[in-house]
Amino acid sequence: MSKPKILIAALLAISSTAAQAADPRYPDWPCVQAKVPEISVAAVWAGPPIDDVASTWKDNAEVDALVQQLAARRIPVEQAEKAVTDFLAKSNDKAKFGKLIFAGLFDTLNAQRSAVMNGLERVMRKQRAAVEKIRADTTTLQAMQSAATQDQSKIDELNNQLLWETRIFDDRRRVVSFVCEVPTIIDQRLFALSRTIQQDME
Repeated sequence: MSKPKILIAALLAISSTAAQAADPRYPDWPCVQAKVPEISVAAVWAGPPIDDVASTWKDNAEVDALVQQLAARRIPVEQAEKAVTDFLAKSNDKAKFGKLIFAGLFDTLNAQRSAVMNGLERVMRKQRAAVEKIRADTTTLQAMQSAATQDQSKIDELNNQLLWETRIFDDRRRVVSFVCEVPTIIDQRLFALSRTIQQDME
Protein backbone atom coordinates (compact mmCIF):
# COMPACT_ATOMS: atom_id res chain seq x y z
CA MET A 1 0.00 0.00 0.00
CA SER A 2 1.38 3.45 -0.91
CA LYS A 3 1.99 6.12 1.72
CA PRO A 4 -1.07 8.21 0.67
CA LYS A 5 -3.29 5.14 0.93
CA ILE A 6 -1.92 4.38 4.38
CA LEU A 7 -2.53 7.94 5.49
CA ILE A 8 -6.12 8.09 4.28
CA ALA A 9 -6.90 4.68 5.76
CA ALA A 10 -5.61 5.79 9.15
CA LEU A 11 -7.51 9.06 9.01
CA LEU A 12 -10.76 7.39 8.05
CA ALA A 13 -10.33 4.91 10.90
CA ILE A 14 -9.83 7.76 13.37
CA SER A 15 -12.84 9.63 11.99
CA SER A 16 -14.97 6.48 12.18
CA THR A 17 -13.98 5.90 15.80
CA ALA A 18 -14.94 9.45 16.74
CA ALA A 19 -18.29 9.11 14.99
CA GLN A 20 -19.07 5.85 16.77
CA ALA A 21 -18.23 7.37 20.15
CA ALA A 22 -20.54 10.33 19.63
CA ASP A 23 -24.08 10.46 21.01
CA PRO A 24 -26.40 10.25 17.97
CA ARG A 25 -28.33 13.21 19.37
CA TYR A 26 -25.15 15.28 19.02
CA PRO A 27 -23.52 14.22 15.74
CA ASP A 28 -20.69 16.75 16.07
CA TRP A 29 -19.73 15.68 19.61
CA PRO A 30 -16.28 14.05 19.34
CA CYS A 31 -15.79 12.75 22.87
CA VAL A 32 -16.29 9.32 24.40
CA GLN A 33 -17.73 11.11 27.42
CA ALA A 34 -21.48 11.71 27.16
CA LYS A 35 -22.43 15.26 26.26
CA VAL A 36 -24.36 17.00 29.03
CA PRO A 37 -25.19 20.41 27.53
CA GLU A 38 -25.77 22.12 30.88
CA ILE A 39 -25.48 21.30 34.57
CA SER A 40 -28.68 21.70 36.55
CA VAL A 41 -28.66 23.56 39.87
CA ALA A 42 -30.21 20.53 41.58
CA ALA A 43 -27.30 18.33 40.46
CA VAL A 44 -24.73 20.33 42.41
CA TRP A 45 -26.60 22.38 45.01
CA ALA A 46 -28.57 21.21 48.04
CA GLY A 47 -28.62 24.62 49.70
CA PRO A 48 -31.41 27.19 49.81
CA PRO A 49 -33.02 28.35 46.54
CA ILE A 50 -30.98 30.92 44.62
CA ASP A 51 -33.80 32.38 42.51
CA ASP A 52 -33.72 35.63 44.46
CA VAL A 53 -30.00 36.22 43.80
CA ALA A 54 -29.41 34.47 40.48
CA SER A 55 -29.30 37.71 38.50
CA THR A 56 -27.74 40.00 41.13
CA TRP A 57 -24.41 38.41 42.01
CA LYS A 58 -22.55 40.61 39.52
CA ASP A 59 -23.84 43.71 41.30
CA ASN A 60 -21.51 43.01 44.22
CA ALA A 61 -17.95 43.81 43.16
CA GLU A 62 -16.36 41.62 45.85
CA VAL A 63 -18.49 38.61 44.92
CA ASP A 64 -17.84 39.15 41.22
CA ALA A 65 -14.07 39.28 41.79
CA LEU A 66 -14.19 36.18 43.98
CA VAL A 67 -16.24 34.24 41.43
CA GLN A 68 -13.72 35.02 38.67
CA GLN A 69 -10.93 33.80 40.95
CA LEU A 70 -12.78 30.61 41.90
CA ALA A 71 -13.72 29.79 38.30
CA ALA A 72 -10.13 30.02 37.03
CA ARG A 73 -8.95 26.44 36.46
CA ARG A 74 -5.30 27.45 36.90
CA ILE A 75 -6.08 27.91 40.60
CA PRO A 76 -6.09 24.58 42.49
CA VAL A 77 -9.47 23.56 43.88
CA GLU A 78 -8.04 23.42 47.42
CA GLN A 79 -6.91 27.04 47.13
CA ALA A 80 -10.30 28.05 45.76
CA GLU A 81 -12.07 26.28 48.61
CA LYS A 82 -9.93 28.18 51.14
CA ALA A 83 -10.82 31.46 49.41
CA VAL A 84 -14.53 30.63 49.83
CA THR A 85 -14.05 29.76 53.50
CA ASP A 86 -12.06 32.93 54.19
CA PHE A 87 -14.59 35.13 52.39
CA LEU A 88 -17.63 33.71 54.17
CA ALA A 89 -15.87 33.75 57.54
CA LYS A 90 -15.66 37.55 57.25
CA SER A 91 -19.22 37.95 56.00
CA ASN A 92 -22.00 39.33 58.18
CA ASP A 93 -24.59 37.30 56.22
CA LYS A 94 -23.23 33.91 55.25
CA ALA A 95 -26.53 32.69 53.82
CA LYS A 96 -26.89 35.63 51.46
CA PHE A 97 -23.27 35.72 50.32
CA GLY A 98 -23.05 31.94 50.02
CA LYS A 99 -25.97 31.99 47.61
CA LEU A 100 -24.45 34.89 45.67
CA ILE A 101 -21.13 33.08 45.30
CA PHE A 102 -22.79 29.87 44.17
CA ALA A 103 -25.05 31.69 41.69
CA GLY A 104 -22.00 33.37 40.20
CA LEU A 105 -20.03 30.14 40.01
CA PHE A 106 -22.95 28.29 38.47
CA ASP A 107 -23.38 30.91 35.73
CA THR A 108 -19.66 31.29 35.06
CA LEU A 109 -18.71 27.62 34.99
CA ASN A 110 -21.73 26.67 32.89
CA ALA A 111 -20.66 29.34 30.40
CA GLN A 112 -17.12 27.90 30.39
CA ARG A 113 -18.49 24.42 29.74
CA SER A 114 -20.63 25.66 26.86
CA ALA A 115 -17.67 27.46 25.29
CA VAL A 116 -15.47 24.35 25.55
CA MET A 117 -18.15 22.05 24.14
CA ASN A 118 -18.98 24.40 21.28
CA GLY A 119 -15.27 24.54 20.46
CA LEU A 120 -15.01 20.75 20.45
CA GLU A 121 -17.90 20.48 18.03
CA ARG A 122 -16.36 23.11 15.74
CA VAL A 123 -13.13 21.09 15.68
CA MET A 124 -15.08 17.93 14.88
CA ARG A 125 -16.65 19.64 11.86
CA LYS A 126 -13.18 20.76 10.75
CA GLN A 127 -11.93 17.19 11.12
CA ARG A 128 -14.69 15.84 8.90
CA ALA A 129 -13.89 18.49 6.30
CA ALA A 130 -10.19 17.61 6.60
CA VAL A 131 -10.87 13.94 5.92
CA GLU A 132 -12.81 14.85 2.77
CA LYS A 133 -10.02 17.16 1.62
CA ILE A 134 -7.37 14.50 2.24
CA ARG A 135 -9.45 11.92 0.43
CA ALA A 136 -9.82 14.21 -2.59
CA ASP A 137 -6.13 15.13 -2.60
CA THR A 138 -5.17 11.46 -2.32
CA THR A 139 -7.31 10.62 -5.33
CA THR A 140 -5.71 13.47 -7.28
CA LEU A 141 -2.23 12.36 -6.28
CA GLN A 142 -2.88 8.78 -7.34
CA ALA A 143 -4.15 9.99 -10.71
CA MET A 144 -1.06 12.14 -11.17
CA GLN A 145 1.20 9.22 -10.28
CA SER A 146 -0.61 6.93 -12.74
CA ALA A 147 -0.58 9.42 -15.62
CA ALA A 148 1.41 8.57 -18.73
CA THR A 149 3.19 11.90 -18.42
CA GLN A 150 4.11 12.83 -14.86
CA ASP A 151 5.05 16.20 -13.43
CA GLN A 152 7.25 15.15 -10.53
CA SER A 153 7.41 18.63 -9.02
CA LYS A 154 3.61 18.80 -8.78
CA ILE A 155 3.48 15.26 -7.40
CA ASP A 156 6.00 16.17 -4.72
CA GLU A 157 4.13 19.37 -3.92
CA LEU A 158 0.81 17.56 -3.48
CA ASN A 159 2.44 14.78 -1.47
CA ASN A 160 3.94 17.36 0.89
CA GLN A 161 0.55 19.06 1.15
CA LEU A 162 -1.04 15.73 2.10
CA LEU A 163 1.58 15.14 4.76
CA TRP A 164 0.93 18.62 6.20
CA GLU A 165 -2.86 18.12 6.16
CA THR A 166 -2.41 14.79 7.91
CA ARG A 167 -0.20 16.34 10.57
CA ILE A 168 -2.79 19.05 11.28
CA PHE A 169 -5.51 16.41 11.50
CA ASP A 170 -3.51 14.35 13.97
CA ASP A 171 -2.57 17.39 16.06
CA ARG A 172 -6.25 18.32 16.34
CA ARG A 173 -7.12 14.75 17.29
CA ARG A 174 -4.65 14.83 20.18
CA VAL A 175 -5.93 18.22 21.35
CA VAL A 176 -9.54 16.99 21.24
CA SER A 177 -8.60 13.97 23.36
CA PHE A 178 -7.21 16.31 26.02
CA VAL A 179 -9.98 18.92 25.84
CA CYS A 180 -12.69 16.25 26.12
CA GLU A 181 -11.71 15.98 29.79
CA VAL A 182 -12.33 19.67 30.49
CA PRO A 183 -16.15 19.64 30.90
CA THR A 184 -15.77 16.89 33.53
CA ILE A 185 -13.06 18.88 35.29
CA ILE A 186 -15.38 21.90 35.36
CA ASP A 187 -18.23 19.76 36.73
CA GLN A 188 -16.01 18.45 39.49
CA ARG A 189 -14.83 21.97 40.35
CA LEU A 190 -18.38 23.29 40.58
CA PHE A 191 -19.48 20.37 42.74
CA ALA A 192 -16.51 20.71 45.12
CA LEU A 193 -16.91 24.46 45.52
CA SER A 194 -20.68 24.28 45.95
CA ARG A 195 -20.17 21.73 48.73
CA THR A 196 -17.67 24.04 50.43
CA ILE A 197 -20.04 26.99 50.14
CA GLN A 198 -22.89 24.99 51.69
CA GLN A 199 -20.69 23.79 54.56
CA ASP A 200 -19.44 27.31 55.30
CA MET A 201 -22.95 28.74 55.22
CA GLU A 202 -24.01 26.54 58.15
